[in-house]
Amino acid sequence: MGTHEISERFAERMGDRSVAHDIRTVGDFIGIYCAAHHRDRTRSQAITDAARLGVYGDKAPVVCDECAQHLAYAEKRRAYCRKDPKPFCAHCDTHCYSPAESAWQRQMMRFSGPRAVFHGHALDGLRHAVEAITYTKKARKAAASGSTHEE
Repeated sequence: MGTHEISERFAERMGDRSVAHDIRTVGDFIGIYCAAHHRDRTRSQAITDAARLGVYGDKAPVVCDECAQHLAYAEKRRAYCRKDPKPFCAHCDTHCYSPAESAWQRQMMRFSGPRAVFHGHALDGLRHAVEAITYTKKARKAAASGSTHEE
């Protein structure tokens, strides 16, 4: 195996408190999903770029190889997101995930989201619910104003 270098830009983005929080959250969610769906697989602490940089502290998510690949993909997508402030991916107008990865992440989030409350993510869940309501209101308002032309 050759040496794996972490890009300077990725390392810089992981230093942003908001980015690191989002990464830890998705790591926890993937860990919840993997523990429930991949019990029969060998699971260990993820060795991703964010884990190498210490974003997870000493509690990197314990996942199988497949879920570790999904986690590494999500880390990159979050690190290089151009939106500021970043909306939840489900509410974003820019879809940067591949269709297959997007479908997997959506499935994982639907499973892990409700269970995350029991894993220390009650405030994250509340924040997500508030953003969903705000997003829905804005979308309805935009649709309504788009259908009536102002002069």
